[in-house]
Amino acid sequence: MISAAPAAALEQNCRFIQAKPDREACYKRQEEELAERRKPAAPTGESKTLETLRQMRQDDDAVYRSINNICRGC
Repeated sequence: MISAAPAAALEQNCRFIQAKPDREACYKRQEEELAERRKPAAPTGESKTLETLRQMRQDDDAVYRSINNICRGC
């Protein structure tokens, strides 16, 4: 709902443009802007690296917990 409000406000601005070519150009710009906003951000190499490191840390923590449960007093 929050993202729909700005789009509605933009649409109102285009609606009141009297010249048809200008109004159509306004609507076209709106469509392009909305399409850009809806595109998911492309994952970068850095974000993949951070995700891999986070997963490795979770795996390490799981291994350490299992070792601590097995070797009491070793």
